[in-house]
Amino acid sequence: MNRVCVIGAGPSGITAIKNLLDEGIDVVAYDYNKDVGGNWIYSEDESHSSVFETTHIISSKTLSQYQDFTFDEFEAGIPDYPSHDQLRRYFQAYASRFGLYDVIQFQTLVKHCKRLDNGTWSVVTEHKGKTYSEHFTHLVVCNGHHWQPRYPKYPGEFTGEMLHSHHFKKAEPFKNKTVLVIGGGNSACDVAVETSRVTEKTSISMRRGYRIVPKFLFGQPTDVVANKNKWLPLKWKYFFSELIVKIINGPNKLYGLQEPDHKAGGTHPTVNDELLYKLRHGKVLPKVDIERFDGQTVYFKDGSSEDFDVIIACTGFVLAHPFFDKDFLDYSDSKVPLYLKMLHAEYDNLYFIGMFQPLGCIWPGSELQSKIVARDIVGKWQRPANIKELCEREVTHPHLKQIDSPRHTITVDFAKFVKQLERHLPKDYVSKEPKQVLQEA
Repeated sequence: MNRVCVIGAGPSGITAIKNLLDEGIDVVAYDYNKDVGGNWIYSEDESHSSVFETTHIISSKTLSQYQDFTFDEFEAGIPDYPSHDQLRRYFQAYASRFGLYDVIQFQTLVKHCKRLDNGTWSVVTEHKGKTYSEHFTHLVVCNGHHWQPRYPKYPGEFTGEMLHSHHFKKAEPFKNKTVLVIGGGNSACDVAVETSRVTEKTSISMRRGYRIVPKFLFGQPTDVVANKNKWLPLKWKYFFSELIVKIINGPNKLYGLQEPDHKAGGTHPTVNDELLYKLRHGKVLPKVDIERFDGQTVYFKDGSSEDFDVIIACTGFVLAHPFFDKDFLDYSDSKVPLYLKMLHAEYDNLYFIGMFQPLGCIWPGSELQSKIVARDIVGKWQRPANIKELCEREVTHPHLKQIDSPRHTITVDFAKFVKQLERHLPKDYVSKEPKQVLQEA
């Protein structure tokens, strides 16, 4: 009999659990938090979560929902870009609706996972100071990839306060201070905007030019507008998207920013309506990449230097699976050869859900991945015979040719990835919702 372990009960974990239960599979899930929601459980204290006080999602609700439980089914009046608290409540409502709480063990740390000689999995966990060991036929990994900070490395030492965006929770502690934000992605621009409201001075250091995309185009969420062109070849889709943004924003040089030196899609777009406003109003000051540190003085590559009280590094996260031995599996600084971003070439009872970075939202794709996994486990889906070749192709033929950096090892185009996953599911496939649970809900 199949007995499946799910690691994590965030947005990807809960849809994995739900779809496994739909197929009648025996599931045990472990999560380190006290409730479902993963990264979207905001706390001012040190935690798994990387969201801060004012965080809103950067993809719109239309393209950021489960097909089995939409935002309209959850609650009326959800805005185009929900807050972290609205998302937390959405995920918890999903878990309640489908009866997931019964199989999740909270406040439980997965310490070690080992594949035994007979192909099954030994999973060691820790709960309230006690260690436990269980055995499972399959392992589904949903531990997320926005929780272990990746710090930048520059010559010299900065002697002021330095923290990662993972530890940034609100702007108030930085009142009247001089702050340098490192990065040009979504977190960096959000942090720069928020700190600029209270600091003496906020600067932002970008090592290259980024495309700053508004949240709305023609009165609609930008991703909704872009999704209308999903039928186009990727090259043309990104060309037209970039053209529209250029027409609306003008060139980066008008804001003191470097121009992108790569094609559209070469990095993740930065979705932010306020940064350009702040730059033109002198509330955020643009800086180029850092050359070195010397005490509280930061030297930049254009020859300038300034003193700062605080540096906030918004420099991404490490793709980490600390419960695996590194000689068994380690994707922290390497390409990720997983078919459909979830299937391993050698271990047919190991799955990764949500371990991709779309130019869009993660969990609609996670939901489709979960449906395929559940069907695979019960024998309703046949994995390809040439899976080793397909896994390697994930590395050699990515959707987008992006800048070679750790951040871009798991990128997919949202619409193309969804379409790929849907090909592996019956056209008339619908979720089998537990009637009794729905009636109780």
